[in-house]
Amino acid sequence: MAHFIDRRLNGKNKSAVNRQRFIRRYKQQIKQAVSDAISKRSVTDIDKGESVSIPGRDITEPFFHQGSGGHRERVHPGNDQFSEGDRIKRPLGGQGGGSGQGDASADGEGEDEFVFSISKDEYLDLLFEDLELPNLRKNQLDKLVQYKNVRAGYRSEGVPSNIDIVRSLQGSLARRVAMTAGKKKQLHEIEQEIAELEASALPDMPRLQLLNTQAAELRRRIDAVPFIDSFDLRFRNFAKRPEPTSKAVMFCLMDVSGSMDQATKDMAKRFYILLYMFLSRSYKNVEVVYIRHHTQAKEVDEHEFFYSQETGGTIVSSALKLMAEVVKERYDPTEWNIYAAQASDGDNWADDSPQCSQLLAEQLLPWVRYYAYIEITQRPHQSLWVEYEKLLSSFDNFAIQPIRQVSDIYPVFRQLFKKQAA
Repeated sequence: MAHFIDRRLNGKNKSAVNRQRFIRRYKQQIKQAVSDAISKRSVTDIDKGESVSIPGRDITEPFFHQGSGGHRERVHPGNDQFSEGDRIKRPLGGQGGGSGQGDASADGEGEDEFVFSISKDEYLDLLFEDLELPNLRKNQLDKLVQYKNVRAGYRSEGVPSNIDIVRSLQGSLARRVAMTAGKKKQLHEIEQEIAELEASALPDMPRLQLLNTQAAELRRRIDAVPFIDSFDLRFRNFAKRPEPTSKAVMFCLMDVSGSMDQATKDMAKRFYILLYMFLSRSYKNVEVVYIRHHTQAKEVDEHEFFYSQETGGTIVSSALKLMAEVVKERYDPTEWNIYAAQASDGDNWADDSPQCSQLLAEQLLPWVRYYAYIEITQRPHQSLWVEYEKLLSSFDNFAIQPIRQVSDIYPVFRQLFKKQAA
């Protein structure tokens, strides 16, 4: 049995293990607080953490205590002020009528709350936990392959900038030991014999002279071994490893005619930001293409997309045609994962709505992984919605949802990208 011990350092006054245990235990309360927070703050701040409040009653834990066992005798005081059926007046005092200190809540239900701060990553994990991208498995990895340089051991040849000093010195030491170990052992034996001859009363001078000559030759051969040789050098080796990449492009289409006021555009912007962050969690590279339209469509930057104002009517098909042209020119469907989100208040020329449905069915929907249409209006649905509804039964990568107010954005987003049953 293998045991894994997590020795990662925790932040100051934090325990990662206890923190994850707390999140798992009170996950439903925290998720509910996150869902409430998304409707109250701007989605542009979604990359920050959140402080969630959990009612005190939800974090109480059972405990053991001594019960009132045995036989007990109690004396209950009598009542000399009221009789059965009397009405008791409300006690005088604070706003809540209690005798304690402090003010009661406005709705009469006060409770202590536990404030728990979650990080950006924890916030996004809880926000998108039970959501998924439809048709993601079909084209999760595109056909383009990028190569990444990775370490691949050592080699005996290379450029000086890749030399590994430690491995080279280790090789040098091993070589010098191998080449001089026998000579040093032999030299040590000769030096011992020389010392014994010199210590004797009558040394054998011819033998002593021969030993000194042999010792000098061995020292010369030992000193001749170089400290480092070109054979010892080791260079870091790098190899290119193929890595499939995942890329996606998000098309944002929006009506900017006179009927689309700034409040409606702001709601559309929040939906687009949610979609972008959701795609960024599934794909490494996400490009965004902004297409605005009234009677004519135009590819613009983000600022002009959200804040420019036009007058006149609306022809939605112009935006769909421009999107088809951009896809053909820059985003090959066999290499890119294409997603599109269209926001409108529903206004369109009645004669143009059937053409929009035809463009989606014949050109765009066969290319895209998912196409979401949100209609931001409080009026009844018009011809564009009616035509789009006809496509729902034929394409599983197409969805439409209405948005009436800011608080509907996140629930609609969850409805569009909820996990499908297997």
